[in-house]
Amino acid sequence: PHTHTHQLAPPSPGYGGSSGKPSEKNLYADIDAAWTALRTRYGVCPENIILYGQSIGTVPTVDLASRYECAAVILHSPLMSGLRVAFPDTRKTYCFDAFPSIDKITKVASPVLVIHGTEDEVIDFSHGLAMFEQCPKAVEPLWVEGAGHNDIELYAQYLERLKQFISHELPSS
Repeated sequence: PHTHTHQLAPPSPGYGGSSGKPSEKNLYADIDAAWTALRTRYGVCPENIILYGQSIGTVPTVDLASRYECAAVILHSPLMSGLRVAFPDTRKTYCFDAFPSIDKITKVASPVLVIHGTEDEVIDFSHGLAMFEQCPKAVEPLWVEGAGHNDIELYAQYLERLKQFISHELPSS
């Protein structure tokens, strides 16, 4: 079924072949520019926008979603914060902690689907679980048993869950 939504998933600067310098400031600036372009240049209503972030891309996705409501948010292998990736025993956010998504997820008012592989070797599965638990509008997550950081898309349940979420769990506009 056609959902009449627009997915916003800009590449993260300095990652995945994207040009630009990888920095927290640039991540936020790029997604803000993409959001502004969709809204003003193309006239897309927020209720027709689905934000999708993967790995480091979940950082600006959560930041934007904490400030603007949209149709939905999909977080694929999200991280709680930069410090918590480097030092897994970290339990609170410090002023120097980059990418504090765990603190921002509580402000997201849109439905959120969290997807994470149980064998993620880059961002531990505990990050996805914590983001899911802290999110006030989380829907049933997808924990892909045996999946790592870069192979979730190869599992059949990945596409099935996305279709289910977008086609059947989002409010019709």
